[in-house]
Amino acid sequence: MNDKTLEQTILFTQMVAHKQGWLLNPDKDFYDTLVEGLMKNYNRYGYFFCPCRDAEARYELDKPAICPCIWSKPDIAEFGHCYCALYLSREFVAGGKTPRAIPDRRFAQA
Repeated sequence: MNDKTLEQTILFTQMVAHKQGWLLNPDKDFYDTLVEGLMKNYNRYGYFFCPCRDAEARYELDKPAICPCIWSKPDIAEFGHCYCALYLSREFVAGGKTPRAIPDRRFAQA
């Protein structure tokens, strides 16, 4: 497995945001912490596991929470940002809003 650098991880987040039409969290310190967590998770597990969740360290179990997680689109549509607030909607940022804690859909009851 090839480890990812910080620069490669930043590029990954930029590409995801661009492709989805999202923005990255403008709080540089917060963003840097998230990117560092993503990089560490990639280098530990071999995939960009969400830095805000606990991994099972088994791809099959972790797959839904690999960045961007399967809950990011509904979270951004409902709350304006994903669970860890790495990605934000353009409307959310334009409205001057600040990310807040949101429910973790990973453990939501059906």
